[in-house]
Parts: sequence; structure tokens; C-alpha cells
Amino acid sequence: MTGRTILVLNAGSSSIKFQLYDATAEGRLTRRFKGRLEGIGSARPRLLAWDGAGAVLEDRGFRPEEADEVEEAQAAIGGWLVGAMGGPPDAIGHRVVHGGADYTAPVLADAAVLAALEALSPLAPLHQPHNLAPIRSILRRRPELPQVACFDTAFHATMPDLARRFAIPEALHARGIRRYGFHGLSYEYIAGRLPEVAPEIARGRVIVAHLGSGCSACAMVDGRSVQSTMGFSALDGLPMGTRPGQLDAGVVLHLCRDGMGAAAIEHLLYHRCGLLGLSGVSADVRELLASPAPGARLALDYFADRTAQAFGALAAAMGGLDGIVFTAGVGENAAPVRAMIAARCAWLGVVLDEARNAAHAPRISADGSRLPVHVIPTDEEGMVARHVVEVLRREGRWA
Repeated sequence: MTGRTILVLNAGSSSIKFQLYDATAEGRLTRRFKGRLEGIGSARPRLLAWDGAGAVLEDRGFRPEEADEVEEAQAAIGGWLVGAMGGPPDAIGHRVVHGGADYTAPVLADAAVLAALEALSPLAPLHQPHNLAPIRSILRRRPELPQVACFDTAFHATMPDLARRFAIPEALHARGIRRYGFHGLSYEYIAGRLPEVAPEIARGRVIVAHLGSGCSACAMVDGRSVQSTMGFSALDGLPMGTRPGQLDAGVVLHLCRDGMGAAAIEHLLYHRCGLLGLSGVSADVRELLASPAPGARLALDYFADRTAQAFGALAAAMGGLDGIVFTAGVGENAAPVRAMIAARCAWLGVVLDEARNAAHAPRISADGSRLPVHVIPTDEEGMVARHVVEVLRREGRWA
């Protein structure tokens, strides 16, 4: 065998991201193309794809009924994918948000695994059902095709027991009500890149901030997770595009007593809070930065303030701090937001270089800054592809 093709799917509620990799017999990966179908369930679904050099391969729309749900969207792009690949892939990797207490490493997905992961959907209702929809569909149509589920919670399995606890009765902890942490595939990728791009802090105490539409920060010591701002669900911690982050549980109790049902509260917390709720303008940081509305500035100030507070708490959890890394859509591209957070971390010894920050340089801290601050693009799909190779080798399915 000279090599294989690995398709990586990252299915969300309104989009499916995909990347195709050529893998050599030794397991070396080369990305052939990447793309996404966006606008699932909207009036104008659109497929976009680029080759490995960034040239546009496809840009076309679909009728709304062709991409009304994730499974329909998958079928809509399936024909294009098979044509672009020159045939079906040899294996498929999937990002799955929640692995619970039992799945702390990537696994081959079969019917039993799928059933166990579906039981975790109430813990991540915005993500888990959509992550699992393509696995279910492919299992039904192509049961012989290897599929590997890779979990956002798995990287945080190294957190000490104390970091996993809530102050609740032991019986509830035993039932799985504990802190899990998320965005683990992103953090795992960054941990792997640090020895190359920032060797001076790779073995030290580092805060990595994954800031996108979903946001969290992770405390790493020697490349291993020891604490995360996200906990039992993807609602906790930092404020996000439409999720509130840290919220007094008494607010939820108050809403319940006020007559709001569980479904309405869930919709509120996942879809109407965060930057959107604070600003009344948008959940998109780019739009907030461009808006003159007072609510837009309030939302950005709140985001920066809470993120800086979280950095202080994570530094305390590690007993000190040797460096900071920004990643994901906002972390990689929103220089003004990075500057707002860094200004609130001056007491930690953070001094940004304005020109480097504006240019999104790999290191954006000033030469005299006590703490180095880096910007490292993440690659969750690439991390999934690596895990596919590892699992297939472990299972004896990689010649």
C-alpha cells in the first residue's frame, strides 16, 4: 500500500467543515483540500472548498431543502466530495465534543459507541447531536468504512481530581456531574506545536486561550491540561458569542420559578446570551469592533475583563505563569481584542508590541515583556487526521 485518504468531518448545527488528507504508508499527512457547507437550515446553503494552496475549488449554492438538516447537508456535499477525492475515502475522522467519563482517547465508532455518545447529548445539546449525525448516517450506508471519533474532552483527562470537582455530594459526582473541559483537540494541537514555535515555554506553565464563537482557556503544565475554564457543559467559563459563560446557578433557579421551562432556558443560554445578549447587536466580534453602539463596546469590555480574570485564576492554579497563547478565530485575528485582554494582564508582566499585534505576528509581546505572548493558529481537523492514523494502526487496520 502506498497511502490512504482520510476525510475529516467537523459537523455543527449550521455548518459542516471538512478536510481531505493524503496519508503515506508511514502516516505522514498532506492536506489535499478543505471546505465547508455553511447555512444549514437557512434559505441559502453554500458549499465552499479550497485546494491545499488556497485556490478556490468550489463555490456554489444549494436549494434550502437540500441542506435542511445535517444529514441532508452531508448527502448534498457527498457527491462533490467523492468526485473531488476520486473515490470514497479510506477512513473518516470526526470531531465529537463530549466523550464523557469513559471516552478519554479516540476510538473506532460502531453502533455501541454511537449509542453511548448519544446518551451524552444532553450535556452538549448545541454540538453533540450534530457531531454524531454523520457517524450515524455513514454507519448505516457504509458500515465497513472505518470511522474514528475524536473527543474535545479527552485532552483534559489529565486534570487532577480536585480540578474536576464541583462542591456537590459524592453521589452526584459518581453519576458524572463533574468538570470535563472542552476544545481539547485545539489545545492538543497547540501543545504539540509549542516545542517548535515557542520552545522556551513548551515545558512550562502556559495559558492557551481558544477564542472563537465558543471560548475557553486552558492551563497547561508541560503540555498537559491541569485546569480549564469550561466545566460540565460548553456553557461555562468565558463569555462566548451566544453563551453566557460563568453564571450564578441562582439565575437559572429564578427563571424556573418565574415560569420559564427547561427548553426555553436552554435556548436562552445557548442562543441569546453572551456577546449577542450583552450588545444587542451581534455575536460576531468583527461586527462589534465596527459598531458605534454602546452595547457593542460593553460586550467587548466584558469579554476582555472576564478573560483576564480567568487568566489570573488559571495562573493561580499552576502556581505561576510562563507564557500565554492566543488561538482560534478571535484569538488569531482580532488584534484589538487581544490588546484589550493584554492591557488587563499588565500586572502579570504582559507588555504587547503594538506593531507585532496588529500584524498578527507569531510573538506579539514586546521584547521587554516578562511574559511572552504568542499567536498560534490551531488545526483541529489536522489533529483528528493524526488520531485516525494512530487508531487504525492500533487496531491493526493500517498496513
